[in-house]
Amino acid sequence: MKAQKTPIRIMADPSRVITRFFLPGAESRAGAIVDQVATLGDDEVASLVTEVLARFSWRHKDIEEVLLRHFGAAARLGALNGTLPRERRLLIGAYCTLEYAIEAVALFNPSMVMHPVQEGTRDGEVRFLMSVRACGEGHISSIVFRTGTVDRSGRIQLDPLGRFASTARPKLEEEIAQEGYRAELQAKEVYDDFARRVLADLTDPFSITELVSAIDRHRLDESSSPAARTETVSWMLWLAQSSYHLDFPVDVEISERVIFPSHEHERRGIEDARFVRFTEDDGHVVYYGTFTAHDGSFARPHVVETEDFRRFRIDALTGRCLCEKGAALFPRRIGGRYVMIARLDGESLFCMQSDNIRCWNEATKLHGPTEPWEYMLVGNCGSPIETSRGWLLLTHGVGPMRRYCIGAMLLDRDDPARILARLREPLLVPDEEDRDGCVPNVVYSCGAMLHGDRLILPYGVSDTATRIASLSVPELLRRMNGDS
Repeated sequence: MKAQKTPIRIMADPSRVITRFFLPGAESRAGAIVDQVATLGDDEVASLVTEVLARFSWRHKDIEEVLLRHFGAAARLGALNGTLPRERRLLIGAYCTLEYAIEAVALFNPSMVMHPVQEGTRDGEVRFLMSVRACGEGHISSIVFRTGTVDRSGRIQLDPLGRFASTARPKLEEEIAQEGYRAELQAKEVYDDFARRVLADLTDPFSITELVSAIDRHRLDESSSPAARTETVSWMLWLAQSSYHLDFPVDVEISERVIFPSHEHERRGIEDARFVRFTEDDGHVVYYGTFTAHDGSFARPHVVETEDFRRFRIDALTGRCLCEKGAALFPRRIGGRYVMIARLDGESLFCMQSDNIRCWNEATKLHGPTEPWEYMLVGNCGSPIETSRGWLLLTHGVGPMRRYCIGAMLLDRDDPARILARLREPLLVPDEEDRDGCVPNVVYSCGAMLHGDRLILPYGVSDTATRIASLSVPELLRRMNGDS
């Protein structure tokens, strides 16, 4: 069985840019910039500011606010005088600002979910939201969004993009609950006597500032070795600082919002978000997305939580059963527990269960490479989709010439660690029109959406562009069971 490809091809757009703080060389450069600007007369400063605003104000929603904020950042680093006239602050801020093209390299590996707002759709039509991995200079990845509709016949229409691209400033978790924090330390096997004493010295909940103070008070405790204390402190601070919030202004459209690396553990990019529309037992709906954060040396799984794709909470996942990448959450609890599919050993799929969505300690092997097109490794292509016959799980397999193909299997609804049926051949392969790109011979998805009896399957093309295919779910289920 083969998926039907649509003509839609979403390409990277290098004109979509965000602003970033920029200070070349040592921090002392901030003072040098101020000294040089001080030699300019008022008319020359005004002329330079006018030119900057004319060239860049149409590319950013509020360029003056950005320039003033970056001046403030430089002032804090270089102990500059923050009382300079506004135009001189704007000019110094411009020297401390650069544009970053978030899609300069590629736009790929999408996941698709039902849009949280369905008002205004026609009969048989559904509005969708698609996350996409955007890759820019230095191959740093971020998460961007596209929206559109699918009508009753399966025709897909993409919405126009918003005019700008905007990031949100991260806010660290103000209050950290002791129970969850302690469980995460235990999962990392660093909940030693030093950690116990520190937590005993804190309120519940506690702030990061209070945690740092408590750690400093207990650092000289001689009951544990300096090496052990160093490792424990490192993990305690990392866990506390890995949780943060992003809050985009109401007037920033969804397609303008960019989740860009915000912290040290993400500095080399955040990759391959797998979003799922999760329904709690009481009917409450929340969206979760799992993604991989890179710091240049290590890759760690994270989860982002949102109800409206405007306010986001981001946390590191912890536990003994975690892979570097490729975790996908089921869209509801099963038997009262969270369930997730991930690759733990580098080559096989595992089914994981937990009572805590941010901490995973139990796993059962689900499926390893068995077919020639997946002999190298198998992984998931997004969250399982519930059907009347069971959980439909899209997979990817890697075969000869490192060719990535997309396959499918059916899992038991009540026991998702049990495979009911699977395709022996892939349903989507990197053929001649999809094989060329930054990483050749790859088709890869981070999540599809069910619409009626059709599966809408967005997929990445050789780590370069994004396409959308569709297929009949009843036919897919028949083929997986060996029916003609």
